[in-house]
Amino acid sequence: MTLDRRPRLAVWKFASCDGCQLSLLDCEDELLAVADAIEIAHFPEASRRSVEGPYDLSLVEGSITTPRDLERIREIRGISRTLVTIGACATAGGIQALRNYADIKEYMSIVYAHPEYIDVLARATPIADHVPVDFELRGCPVNKQQLLEVVNAFLNGRPPAIPNYSVCLECKRRAAVCVMVAHGTPCLGPVTQAGCGAICPGFTRGCYGCFGPQDTPNTESLAQAWLRAGKSGAEVARVFHTFNCGAEPFASTGKRHDPNHQG
Repeated sequence: MTLDRRPRLAVWKFASCDGCQLSLLDCEDELLAVADAIEIAHFPEASRRSVEGPYDLSLVEGSITTPRDLERIREIRGISRTLVTIGACATAGGIQALRNYADIKEYMSIVYAHPEYIDVLARATPIADHVPVDFELRGCPVNKQQLLEVVNAFLNGRPPAIPNYSVCLECKRRAAVCVMVAHGTPCLGPVTQAGCGAICPGFTRGCYGCFGPQDTPNTESLAQAWLRAGKSGAEVARVFHTFNCGAEPFASTGKRHDPNHQG
């Protein structure tokens, strides 16, 4: 492929910690291998150089939290042939979506000396709530190998080969002892999409659900198991309302058992 015919890649940021973009930067050796096949046309995190769109592939990190965010994502969608959201913020609202369960005006009055200058939406929401998304890559942060697979799949005109089974299978692969069975530790592994390699259970910690719900999660059954094991409704809600608190059914299950939202 000649250099002037290379597809253009753009990377965009909204409300987020930049962790998913850093995962892409961590692929520096692998990206060099595809440098002749794709042009990184817009990536402010990595370069001041920016080539004007349209773009063949846009990777979008972060959630929509302000009116300007809403305008920008619609503009980006309009100049992107393929749009892929990367990370928990972009696919499920991220940590900042926790404010959806609280009084945002109260937060603003505590954090800012002059909250009247803050222009913010009532809710922090994922990208797909506002524009069509061609593929969602989950994780907090994303798995860099999965991110490379998405780019590779785009270059070769095929769907990305990203697993949709649960973290439990990854636990079995690394011969990790089940923390729920052995220790009674609340673990989101049975309902969370694989991708991390079962890092937390591998160190005798419950899965935090960084990669969001797998394709057929029975979150309510898991919640009931925790209640029978002596956990409170507040504890169940806290476990579900973390990195992917805006993703269904994590959101609904957490809210159902949160004593502050019952009745």
